[in-house]
Amino acid sequence: MQDEKLLMMPGPVPMPQRVRLAMSRQAINHRGKEFGECLEDLERMLKPIFKTKNDIIILSGSGTAGMEAAVANFCAKKKTASLINGKFGERLGKISKLYSDNAVAVESEWGQPLNLEQLKIELENGAEAVTLVHNETSAAIKNPAEEVGKLCRKYDALFIMDGITSIGGDVVETDAWGADVAILGSQKCLAAPAGLSVLAVSDRAWERIAAWKPMYLDLEAYKKSAAKKETPYTPAIPLFFALREACRIVEEEGLENRIARHRNMSAAVRAAGKAWGLELFPTLDKYHEYSNTVTAFKYPAGVDDAKLRDDVKKAGMEISGGQDRLKGKIFRIGTMGATGPAEVMAVLGAVGKSLKAQGMKFDSCGLAAANEVFKY
Repeated sequence: MQDEKLLMMPGPVPMPQRVRLAMSRQAINHRGKEFGECLEDLERMLKPIFKTKNDIIILSGSGTAGMEAAVANFCAKKKTASLINGKFGERLGKISKLYSDNAVAVESEWGQPLNLEQLKIELENGAEAVTLVHNETSAAIKNPAEEVGKLCRKYDALFIMDGITSIGGDVVETDAWGADVAILGSQKCLAAPAGLSVLAVSDRAWERIAAWKPMYLDLEAYKKSAAKKETPYTPAIPLFFALREACRIVEEEGLENRIARHRNMSAAVRAAGKAWGLELFPTLDKYHEYSNTVTAFKYPAGVDDAKLRDDVKKAGMEISGGQDRLKGKIFRIGTMGATGPAEVMAVLGAVGKSLKAQGMKFDSCGLAAANEVFKY
């Protein structure tokens, strides 16, 4: 549509036409054979995306519902250590405190490396579960899930991994990393509509499920219903069909190709920023990397956050600013889902034009630098 904006945010992202059309159908019986076949298809296609053999649970609720379900079912009343270096790690920490009086926050400043030494101390002091955001989009930093998984195994703690913005767009090895619960959000790397979350749950996690569980987010109820190819409560049926179509697209592209495309897009954005003289926001160490689904830049002196994003919006696109304490300090360009070089070059053109209009002088061409990265 002519008035549709191109979303270059860290989700939601543009949906392929096939995915949109999959929602445009008459309602069906969610206890019938057709919906059961949809669930069966989704389980088959989602397991390779997660790189798991574990049980797949699909919830009618966004990524935060998946986060809360993981904590409520497996961390309730247990000592839980939440690793935090951004908004979504903080959210997992807040959820943990709702369900346990013995939840501790292992905090770093947003965009700074996680404090793995403090995590070791908490594990030595009896932490039974650890929560981690693998790809912290608020700060555009990728956290060391594999290292955290090793620590959890060493101290026999459950590992709850938020992969909402990395699964399907970057390397995620759920089973190899020892993630007992991994969480995906439909509107991120899979380019499906918002409103579904998917959890991969290990046998080890089921063995340690909390005695107290919520009603709607009771994952044992979902597991029991899944055996009958159903959900325990009425699902968001059109979203399930859209997610199935999105997963079919992933199959057709090939997961490794999809991951390579995401990495290529983020590398192009970083190359443009470097050419313009912009500073990347997160601080890295040997364990941390730049996100491959969203890139964050610090605002240089004289560049206004609202004006930059408004200029980009007038050009028909949307990017994101900083959240909470980072508001006005950074801007973020998402590169996830069904986008490619054309969309990346378009948004970089709009960003570069606004930066120049606000007084920045460039030593080299950002668009040329980005274009050199792409493999056509």
